[in-house]
Amino acid sequence: MSLREKALAVIAMVSRKDPSEITPEAELVANLGLDSAKALELLVELEDQLEIEISDDDAAKLNSVGDILTFVEGLEG
Repeated sequence: MSLREKALAVIAMVSRKDPSEITPEAELVANLGLDSAKALELLVELEDQLEIEISDDDAAKLNSVGDILTFVEGLEG
């Protein structure tokens, strides 16, 4: 499973949304309903499941599913 697939699985799990609803355009707050506590849970789960480190600066830029996917794809490259 690629980092992208793992990231999508984590997003679906934390947001409790069907994976088919998770699109790159989906905003974490507006479309997936993540509040600050859920956003923090998402960051922690992404770090744990993908075995990565997300800095505070990077975390502040992750506002959509696409932002997260671009970030993790940058780690693979």
